[in-house]
Amino acid sequence: MDYQQSLTYLFGLQRFGIKLGLTNIQTLLARLDHPERAMRIVHVAGTNGKGSVSASTALMLQSAGYRTGLYTSPHLHSFTERMRIDGEPVSEPEMAALVDEVRAIVGSVPVTFFEFTTAMALLYFKRRQVDFAVLEVGMGGRLDATNAVLPEVSVITPICCDHAEYLGPDLAAIAAEKAGIIKQDVPVVIAPQLPPVEAVLLARAAESHAPVSLWGRDFRIVDHPRCFDFFSPGLMLMGLFPGLAGGHQRENLAVALATAALLKARGVTLPEQALRNGVENVCWPGRLEWWRGQRYVLIDGAHNRGGAEALARYLASLSCGKVRWVVGIKSPRCPDDILGPLLPHASRLYATLPPVDLGVEPAKLVQIARQSGVPAEVYASPAEAMATALADRSEGEVVLVAGSLFLVAAVRDFLMDRERAW
Repeated sequence: MDYQQSLTYLFGLQRFGIKLGLTNIQTLLARLDHPERAMRIVHVAGTNGKGSVSASTALMLQSAGYRTGLYTSPHLHSFTERMRIDGEPVSEPEMAALVDEVRAIVGSVPVTFFEFTTAMALLYFKRRQVDFAVLEVGMGGRLDATNAVLPEVSVITPICCDHAEYLGPDLAAIAAEKAGIIKQDVPVVIAPQLPPVEAVLLARAAESHAPVSLWGRDFRIVDHPRCFDFFSPGLMLMGLFPGLAGGHQRENLAVALATAALLKARGVTLPEQALRNGVENVCWPGRLEWWRGQRYVLIDGAHNRGGAEALARYLASLSCGKVRWVVGIKSPRCPDDILGPLLPHASRLYATLPPVDLGVEPAKLVQIARQSGVPAEVYASPAEAMATALADRSEGEVVLVAGSLFLVAAVRDFLMDRERAW
């Protein structure tokens, strides 16, 4: 198959839906001669911040001279973004070859899209002889396909209510699923959590005799206007200038540093400059991204209450006034979870559908906004909504894009196309 044919095949696997469980992935990995055993692994679960923590951790390892794989999802513009080695996405021909190879051993196993791509990524990393792989959990943890690995360190980023239809009806149930990545005697980093979540994670770690590095107890930061200091028992770094904007990103970068501290304790050589590079030069598009560095278009992948609240705190820290907000939300998310924290910061809402099979009707978003006293209109596409918001914008105003990573990708495509047209 060529690249486009391989994509058609992969996305066709979505007919099997989402099936949480490890049987299929374990079968695939056994048939591929266990590629996951050929590298050292950092395994990252949580609700928000997984991608930022994973990207920063991978850059620290790469900067220290280790050949480093990074597996994340979803992608923004190209499927190849999901599998990177030393920051470079897998090539299209190599990806197509991997699809052919994994497809050949599937047989009658009804694998899902994510199970198949996880097997692909691990095979790719083995073939390219990576030293470390940083794997981001797709959903949950206990039954996620990535949980078929034995990591050097497990990491759990902030947890909030998300994917309740799969993971459980409340925070405790969701936390218990995500705690499933904690392995016997394997150290775990725990990011800032709500008290009931922290209690579940600590209990699971105790049951597993997993050493814990806990935010606020074992590691912390001290904020300064432009930088922050990091403190942990095995690592102290002063004057770190974060490459990612927002207070919550400083916390995510601290989680990556705490992960590095545990790796150092396990004999991994990580010089200070490599750690600084991972904090100061990490790039994670679509997360509090000022487009092209200009401070008038702000793009953020906030798509649940936790993400919306973090974005609202960032907006409150700015001196830009209220923003023109281009929004689109994927079903079955509750629009109030996203609109509630952010509408007080909006002067006008530009509602559209993200490019997904099912999205929250823009008319519903308009209704909620108008009931809150925010003017709002429906637009036929993300491109139309963004073009109108930019045309309406006055000098000094900010256009915000948030509500779905699929919306973020569509708007970034629109902005890049507009630049090429100029």
